[in-house]
Amino acid sequence: MKRWIWERETYPHFTYDLNRLEHLIQEVSLEQGYLIAITQTMDRNNIAQRQLEALMNEAISTSAIEGEILNRDSVKASIQRKLGFAEIDSYKRDISTDYLIEVLIDANTNYDQDLSLERLFGWHNALFPSGYSALSKINVASFRGEEIMEVIGGAAGKEKTYYVAPPRATLEDEMARYLAWFNATPPSLLKACISHLWFVIIHPFDDGNGRIGRAITDLVLSNIEKSTISRLYSMSSAINSDRSGYYKVLEKTTGYIRKERNHLDITDWCEWFLTTLNTALGDTKKKLGYIVQKTTFWDKYKTHNLNARQTKVLNRILDMGTENFQGALSKKKYMSLTDTASTTASRDITQLIEIGCIRQIEGTNGRNVRYEIVFE
Repeated sequence: MKRWIWERETYPHFTYDLNRLEHLIQEVSLEQGYLIAITQTMDRNNIAQRQLEALMNEAISTSAIEGEILNRDSVKASIQRKLGFAEIDSYKRDISTDYLIEVLIDANTNYDQDLSLERLFGWHNALFPSGYSALSKINVASFRGEEIMEVIGGAAGKEKTYYVAPPRATLEDEMARYLAWFNATPPSLLKACISHLWFVIIHPFDDGNGRIGRAITDLVLSNIEKSTISRLYSMSSAINSDRSGYYKVLEKTTGYIRKERNHLDITDWCEWFLTTLNTALGDTKKKLGYIVQKTTFWDKYKTHNLNARQTKVLNRILDMGTENFQGALSKKKYMSLTDTASTTASRDITQLIEIGCIRQIEGTNGRNVRYEIVFE
C-alpha cells in the first residue's frame, strides 16, 4: 500500500487552495513591509541589537526543536564575534555554535546565491563538525546511508513510525530536481512553504534535516525582504512555540490520508506555516514598537537629570512594554526594583510626576495607588 507522499504518481507536483491562503499571504506581506518601514526610523545600534537577539533566538530555537539545548552565553559570544561587536567573552565561545551561526548568517546574507549540493553539504558539515550526532557516527557532508530512514517517536515499547523517507538510491535525482526547482523559482511566501516541506520530505541527511530545512526557509524569506546581516525576527522561535503543531501538520501532510483526498494537497501545511510566520512577525512588530517608543520617550526627557534608580525603573517598563508590566507601577514595586527605602521611593516617584514622566492612574489611590508612563 502506498503510504507516503513521495510514493504518489504525481509527486512532487504539489497543489494548494489559494483561496484559503490568499488572506494569510496578504497579512504576512503587510507585516514584512511594516518591519522594513519601521527599521528606517530606528538608529543603527538598536537595529544591530535586535538583529543579535533575533539571530540568538533562531540558533537556540532551531536546535531546541530537535531536542538540543544550546548555552545562551556561547551563542551570544559566537554572534558577537561574527558580527564584529567590540566586547566579546571569548571564553564563552563554542566551536560547534560558531559553525551553526555561520550557517544562519550565510542563509540570511547570501540569499541571492544559488542553492547547491556543495552549499548544503557545507551547512551539514558545519552542524556536525565532529562527524557525530550525539554518540552516533553519521555521514557528514554527504547523503545518508543505505538503511531505511524512519522518523520514529513515542514511548519505549510503543514507538510509532511517523514517516519513512525516499530510499537512498533516489536521492541524487530527488535533490537534482529540488535544486533545479529552487533556483529557477522566484522568491515568494509560497516558495518558502514548499521549499521547507519538500526538503523535509526528501530527508537527504542522516541528521540535521530539520535545521537545514529551516535555514532554507530563512534563505527564501531573506530574499523576499532583501535582508542585510540578518532578519529581525526568528521563524524557528515561533515554530518551537508550537512544536507539537509543527510535527502534527508534517505528519498529516507527508503520511497516508484517506483515499478521497488529494494526496499532493499541501494547503494545511502552507496554512500552518504562514500562520506561524505571521505570529513571528507580529511578535517582533511589538518589540520594535517598544524600541521606537523608548527612543521617543528618552528624546523627550533626555535633558532632565534623572537618577540611576529612576532610569532603571523606566527602562524596565519601556523594554518589556507597558501592557506587559503586570499590575502597573506602585511604590512597592519601585522599592523592589531599586532595592531602596520607602521614603526614597516616594521622593523619586514624586519627582517623576512633577517632570511629567509618569502620572497616577485614574481610580487608584491610597495604598493601591498605581502609576503609568506618559507618552504624549
